[in-house]
Amino acid sequence: MRAMLIANPKATSTSRRARDILVRAFTGDLDLVLAETGHRGHATELARQAAVEGYDVVVALGGDGTVNETVNGLLAEGPSPDLPSLAVLPCGSANVFARALGLPDDPIGATRSVLEALRAGRHRSVGLGTASHPGAPERYFTFCAGVGLDAEVVREVERRREAGLRADPSLYVRTAIRHFFSGTDRRHPALTLEQPGRPPKSGLFLAFISNTSPWTFMGRVPVNPSPKANFARGLDVFGMRSLELGATLGALTQMLTPRAHPIQGRHVLNLHDEAEVTVRADRPVAFQLDGDYLGEQRAVTFRSVPKAIRIVI
Repeated sequence: MRAMLIANPKATSTSRRARDILVRAFTGDLDLVLAETGHRGHATELARQAAVEGYDVVVALGGDGTVNETVNGLLAEGPSPDLPSLAVLPCGSANVFARALGLPDDPIGATRSVLEALRAGRHRSVGLGTASHPGAPERYFTFCAGVGLDAEVVREVERRREAGLRADPSLYVRTAIRHFFSGTDRRHPALTLEQPGRPPKSGLFLAFISNTSPWTFMGRVPVNPSPKANFARGLDVFGMRSLELGATLGALTQMLTPRAHPIQGRHVLNLHDEAEVTVRADRPVAFQLDGDYLGEQRAVTFRSVPKAIRIVI
């Protein structure tokens, strides 16, 4: 069995240990190639190379950004049963995709689980989402996308990271609070949600698109606007028609409260198991995929892709 391990050479000591455990464990019975990333987008290039060269497994060691790049490399030509399966070893700050799959939230524990699954030949096919906008190729996302406020927060966090700050949960919380009160437009909703064959839904300030539940984590606490979202179903959408403090706090409280039903409220929009939705804006609006800021757009179409990729789990 041929496998490629895609890893960041700047990994933490814990993730380097996980990488070394995996390499040692399969020495002799697995043809494992270690490929280290050198720049943004490099994991996509490496995974695409693995797909073209017919590898059996690609292992992504990193955070959600590394996993997203790897997925987009594997699926560069679209889903196929002949593609390598994907194994995930989480070592980022959130690791939402890995945790949604049920993997331990540490690279050592996840390595043990992946080793067991590889030896037993266990796989699980999961659905993914895609996002497309004019002038850019369709891009896959594994767990979430966002248009509006949350993407603005991701953008601000990335700027702070470039300035040398560590991207831990407290940075996201501080940035979100500061941006809510002084950075975002809470008076003029820019977004309209469109579904094929249905009337448009306008007057939205933000839209969260979920491929699974939870949407993300605040440290150990799940943030869950769409608890019915599932890898085996279409996309779920959560939107807000008001960013007044009371309405926002009410929605956030429900997101942080364990429950099985969508958020309730007269300013809330919920959609479940959608095959395709388009978010259109009357001005350029920030958007993100899997926590990666991708600029400002006037229209983004999100599509569900059932059984898009095989996961070693």
